[in-house]
Amino acid sequence: MTATERKVPRRIAQTVLNSLKGGVVPRIGLPYITVGRKSEIEALLHDVDIVSEGGASFRFIVGRYGSGKSFLLQTIRNYVMDRGFIVADADLSPERRLQGTHGQGLATYRELIRNLATKTKPEGGALSLVLDKWISAVQAEAAAETGLAPGDASLAAAVDGRIVAVTRSVSEMVHGFEFARLLSAYYHAYLAGDDETKAKVTKWFRGEYATKTEARQDLGVGIVITDEDWYDYLKLFASFFRLAGYAGMIIMIDELVNISKIPNAITRQYNYEKMLTMYNDTLQGKAQYLGILMGATPQAVEDKRRGIYSYEALRSRLAEGKFSRPGARDLLAPIIRLEPLTAEEMLVLCEKLAAMHADLYGYARSLTTDDLAGFIRVEYGRIGADANITPREVIRDFIELLDLLYQHPGMTAAQLLESDEFAYTKSEAVSDEAEGAFAEFTI
Repeated sequence: MTATERKVPRRIAQTVLNSLKGGVVPRIGLPYITVGRKSEIEALLHDVDIVSEGGASFRFIVGRYGSGKSFLLQTIRNYVMDRGFIVADADLSPERRLQGTHGQGLATYRELIRNLATKTKPEGGALSLVLDKWISAVQAEAAAETGLAPGDASLAAAVDGRIVAVTRSVSEMVHGFEFARLLSAYYHAYLAGDDETKAKVTKWFRGEYATKTEARQDLGVGIVITDEDWYDYLKLFASFFRLAGYAGMIIMIDELVNISKIPNAITRQYNYEKMLTMYNDTLQGKAQYLGILMGATPQAVEDKRRGIYSYEALRSRLAEGKFSRPGARDLLAPIIRLEPLTAEEMLVLCEKLAAMHADLYGYARSLTTDDLAGFIRVEYGRIGADANITPREVIRDFIELLDLLYQHPGMTAAQLLESDEFAYTKSEAVSDEAEGAFAEFTI
């Protein structure tokens, strides 16, 4: 039985429907409503396999607002956590960038670490859990290998040896020496039950020490994570997480449009330069066990005055070749451009949502397949829909339709679809091609 055939738990159904009606992507329950995007998901999961083998990847997911790029990112997030990856995600904003003069880059790092998630802690905030789990796993492995009992001095020495091996391999990377010292400090605080020191180390890893003096006084390290080097620490974390028993680390950064909105041209260029560094690292083998996904609108990428293409070094690497076209996109290219869901795919999604809504509120579903097809025809038949309609708009309208029918049992779908707000009046502005497509759309 597939996820779509199973009865959806009420808590998940409520979250999914409320999120979609509010125009946001739910963090849970996506397998129950995922339709389409099979090729995109397969391409991204191929990248994930490469990352798990010690490689790195970098992809841009590009689509208009409401086209489903955030949905795709969240879907991949759930997939990779099930495969043993640690995931960190953040949305850029005026306060969070890749680089900044007032800590905006560091703010992005802090958001990523705050949202660190695993399969057992999918809501984020998993850093301390990961560190404690790593130490417990090392202790268990050492005990199983040596046959020694907890508390035995020889077992403690064996555990120390394993911890040193992990920290030594990390210490060879940029900033790795201090990172390894802090891992060791966390381990010894764990053994001693010193929660205060553990909290200080975690604070340092989260990038929350403002000055080197404060870090030196608390932990004996003379550096702090800054706007300039925060990405280096993500590479360190990716390697450490692998050594701690995870498959690797996937970073998801959405809303790149906020970089193109930066008014100062020099500041924008610094942000694109940081992006180029991340891109080059992954393609040139300078990062391991690290995957990076970034979400953007077409304008944020293609605008040659303010977008990513305004930075020539990125434009020359990312511009599409001569052969890609709508319907035949190269999904192995750095940029995955999301094409609109078809009317048939949206119909399948509406079927899933209608069943979920009926189960949640405990009524016998009255909407027929013909009703659903009529709704899709109305939505896709609006003037300009062929170029402007998005899944977000269709889904929001459909959930509103379901809510109204549930709250007003005397109403019918046909009455609502024929109302002034929903009525579809054929217009000369609708192309012959679009009209033909609707004529063929039968159930």
